[in-house]
Amino acid sequence: MQDTLPFIRPLVEKYDRPGPRYTSYPTAPQFQAAFAEDDYRAAAERSNRAATPKPLSAYVHIPFCESLCYYCACNKIITHNRERAAEYLAWLKREVALQGALFDDSRRMTQLHLGGGTPTYLSNDQLGELMTALDAAFHFAEPEAREFSLEVDPRTVTPEQIHELRELGFNRLSFGVQDFDTKVQEAVNRLQSEAQVVELVGAAREAGFQSVSVDLIYGLPLQTVASFDATLDKVIALHPDRIAAYSYAHLPELFKAQRLIRPEDMPPPERKIELLELTIRRLTEAGYVYIGMDHFALPEDELSLAKENGTLQRNFQGYSTHADCDLIGLGNTAIGKVGDSYSQNVKETAQYQTRLETGRLPVMRGYRLNADDVLRRDVINALMCHGRIDFAAIEAAHEIDFRDTFADALAELEEMADDGLLAIDDEAIEVLPAGRLMMRNAAMAFDAYLARSEGRYSRTV
Repeated sequence: MQDTLPFIRPLVEKYDRPGPRYTSYPTAPQFQAAFAEDDYRAAAERSNRAATPKPLSAYVHIPFCESLCYYCACNKIITHNRERAAEYLAWLKREVALQGALFDDSRRMTQLHLGGGTPTYLSNDQLGELMTALDAAFHFAEPEAREFSLEVDPRTVTPEQIHELRELGFNRLSFGVQDFDTKVQEAVNRLQSEAQVVELVGAAREAGFQSVSVDLIYGLPLQTVASFDATLDKVIALHPDRIAAYSYAHLPELFKAQRLIRPEDMPPPERKIELLELTIRRLTEAGYVYIGMDHFALPEDELSLAKENGTLQRNFQGYSTHADCDLIGLGNTAIGKVGDSYSQNVKETAQYQTRLETGRLPVMRGYRLNADDVLRRDVINALMCHGRIDFAAIEAAHEIDFRDTFADALAELEEMADDGLLAIDDEAIEVLPAGRLMMRNAAMAFDAYLARSEGRYSRTV
């Protein structure tokens, strides 16, 4: 099932511009403060009344880290005070109980993801408390139907703890590696040895995790093509099921931590293109399937199989095989997707605590989709997940004439078609092999809000 992914540098450079990642549509800049707790409760009730209520999914945000990684743009709290994590966990369990009361007991939780920050900042005993609370509130599906994952900082766990995480019910792990080069690690204040990662990946295999993923970042300070090639050698030797290779967005004017990176250490813009080209070539030659965006997977992995059989989906965590769930966001800044709505919790932990003290959900903002939003979301998802928009399928689902409704978008996409990135005929838009790196650019043509959006986006390639 392995296919080729042409890398045509002049076209990559031409289309490398800021744009949304489309983990949702409409995107987060459209979320509104007018969307409040009552709106969220109403959305949950509507989701319960659906003819076939969706299974449940949850994203849990654990904001704590022991040390600051200079590249990080996540919402995090740097502290060695473990009592803060214990206090946060107490409030988190209170939110879990409030949220659980909103959803019918007959619905089951099939997907769970812990992110951060560093989820493994919590001890395994604390993670066990959290899992018990989640199961009581949301009723975990049978083990064979679950996709329960968490992000792991290799510096924070032992092989024994990896085995304990499996016993707690997690069946997927994502290890944050970023880069194995010592000079790069020093430049971003994230020192971890190759031996640590090798030992932990081995422990995950022994413990029976269904999927082990490794996260990389290209475009970091002091990275060279030769140094990142050496990192890729080491990652390929680990043979993880999935690899995510993220483009580093250096925005020190927005993220204070990034100001600690020396400007003279940053690679020139053309270096990122070279690193991307290297990554694609090395991983596809090693047998990994390019799923889309930043994601690669082994041919036998569920993501690859979903891509092949047309069931691939997207949510706020990226590509997924379980994205068609009602996603409940738990913890500060967490984003959810329930029914026809998106919602996001308050950012500050003090606000989070204050809301929960009074029995209120910590919803800060959100958005309820209208019919046009749902239509455009379906179009963008088809493009991003399947590389094809079938006009007849969209017309049947939404009772529209595709060419009439999207005349402006089709006109905008003519340039990409002329460049050999898309094929457009009377029946469909299809992403050609050379255009697979530019799917975000194609999706932008269907975004009704982009021209007036105030969002700051990463570059599309």
